[in-house]
Amino acid sequence: MTERAFEVHENEWIVLKDGTRVAARIWLPDGTEADPVPAVLEVLPYRKRNGTAPRDESTYPVFAAAGIAGVRVDIRGSGESEGVIDGEYTERELSDACEVIDWIAAQPWSNGSVGMMGISWGGFNCLQVAALKPPALKAVISIASSVDRYNDDIHYKDGCHLSAQLSWAATMLAYQSRSPDPEIVGEDWRAMWLERLEGEPFMLEEWLAHQRRDAFWKHGSIGEDFAGFPVPALMIAGWADGYRTTPFKAVEGMPDSAKALVGPWIHKYPHFAWPKPRADFHGEAIRWWNRWLRDEPNGAEAVPQMRAFILDGPKPARWRDRDPGFWVAKQDWSTPETRVLGIGADGRLSDTPAADAPALTLRSPLDTGTAAGEWFTLKPDAEMAGDQRGDDMGSLVFDTAVLEEEIVLLGRAAVSVTLSSDAPLANLCARLVDLHPDGTATRIAFGVLNLAHRGGNEHPEPLTPDKATGITLTLDACGYRLAPGHRLRLALSTAYWPTILPPPYDATLTLEPASLRLALPLLGAHDRIELAEPETEDPLPRYEALAPGHAEREVRRNLTTGATEYRISEDTGLTRHPENGLVTGETRDEVWSIRDGDPLSAAGRVERVCITRRDDLEAKTVSTCALSCTAEDWRVEARVEAFENGEQIFDKTFAQTIPRDMM
Repeated sequence: MTERAFEVHENEWIVLKDGTRVAARIWLPDGTEADPVPAVLEVLPYRKRNGTAPRDESTYPVFAAAGIAGVRVDIRGSGESEGVIDGEYTERELSDACEVIDWIAAQPWSNGSVGMMGISWGGFNCLQVAALKPPALKAVISIASSVDRYNDDIHYKDGCHLSAQLSWAATMLAYQSRSPDPEIVGEDWRAMWLERLEGEPFMLEEWLAHQRRDAFWKHGSIGEDFAGFPVPALMIAGWADGYRTTPFKAVEGMPDSAKALVGPWIHKYPHFAWPKPRADFHGEAIRWWNRWLRDEPNGAEAVPQMRAFILDGPKPARWRDRDPGFWVAKQDWSTPETRVLGIGADGRLSDTPAADAPALTLRSPLDTGTAAGEWFTLKPDAEMAGDQRGDDMGSLVFDTAVLEEEIVLLGRAAVSVTLSSDAPLANLCARLVDLHPDGTATRIAFGVLNLAHRGGNEHPEPLTPDKATGITLTLDACGYRLAPGHRLRLALSTAYWPTILPPPYDATLTLEPASLRLALPLLGAHDRIELAEPETEDPLPRYEALAPGHAEREVRRNLTTGATEYRISEDTGLTRHPENGLVTGETRDEVWSIRDGDPLSAAGRVERVCITRRDDLEAKTVSTCALSCTAEDWRVEARVEAFENGEQIFDKTFAQTIPRDMM
């Protein structure tokens, strides 16, 4: 195909029905007067100008050269768009996006067909907007997203409180406090900045007001009505990211419209993600768009329902550049055949479970879980799960004998067991671990369950202390080969900190080993395939580095007090965009703390600093957020300070006490 020339419209104002102007950056192919083109829309709160500019500039020029316009829009109240954001995936946000789609379809350069795509926030809202059925929206590509906002995002997971919820609330408070660029918005930049500083919410307050899966979380969860989802959806995820299960739920819920692609990746677009191998996202996307936005008969609808990379025994490392493995395809995805293991007479995982065994008790140290890594990973370093042997020491573990034949998994494992608790609230974590012949332990998959949610997330019920009850815990999806000579381990713990926060009780569980069953999802019949990698090794543009960055994670254990701290320190450095001249940088300092035996000591604190500079102007914000607890309540605090050329111009605090709801 001959590449088309294109031009970049650095900023275009789209006026919404209420008069609010949202800012768009547009990559527009030449020659649209004679040959109108389809468009791909991405709507985000992360600043098109320098925020997501590197990844935008790695993709939209390629689309434009293929005759597909790219439209990158800042959500109301972010970047250069007017107004104030009102939350996450709100009705207003989705309505604004529908208006933007109508605007695109009405442009003289448009052929009337629009696609929508994104990763994370953009992956979420493209699904949610599609569910509203705007007529011009014909297809979506959703990366690292969710069809169930309660269970598959950074807030809660099967009733467990994710620490990422505070981290993300701190991130959004910091990001939404950033100033617009005076070069685009002109003299009104300071008034716009002060308006959003004054009006932006501390989103954690709203999220913590909904600790069970109520109508708040059902809104925007397309899994509530898979049958009503109207357009083809390419669902992409990575095994190293927290959103790894979504493609499986999508193809199971929407087999006629969803296609799944799962690689070894962190929380990045597949053409520049780690660990490698990467995927030719541009080729995949252009084929998808041409099929559904141009009606080009290119066979995209015949792509296998499931394509996945099977990890072949990778070991934890300080930097995971490339993982071993191979690509497989299943033309039609169905519930996997399972291999069910139990606890044998020798205490090992076995195909022949023992009929009886003495009860086992479990009460993990509250800091069990420090090798879990980040919920969503942005770098293939210590953000990824590390060697599991330390966490295994605080867990109840069951191993197979040394494997004589390989076991290849694709799908979601599940653990069922009969247990009792000495407290009305308790959490349970299950991990699948690959034990290498040298003793290295690689996490394959994990799942967590607030036992009060054993019957569902909408109407939790406390446990009756010391009363036996049967539970089933479903782990996240995995694609993994255990080689001969390795062993499979099931590790159970009552803590997985700081990934999940503890309930008010340091509970002891009593398990009946004879009842335990581990259902493993087997790969089954499949095709081995090759997946094209990008032609460009590093497609991201390089900006001028003015100051270097760094990233560190450490765990500190005080053997005298029994306190553990998990610390994160990150600095992006300062960079200048080579064309628009804007200088940006940010830092993150985050610490989680807990004392052994005292779940009420669990606390987190996050400070983020964001800097924007242009010529002789510097706009800086400092956002500080904290979460602590009592037996009855969560206590949240936050503060936002803004500085213009070093002088404080704004200071606002948030403070709220929110009752715990069986969590």
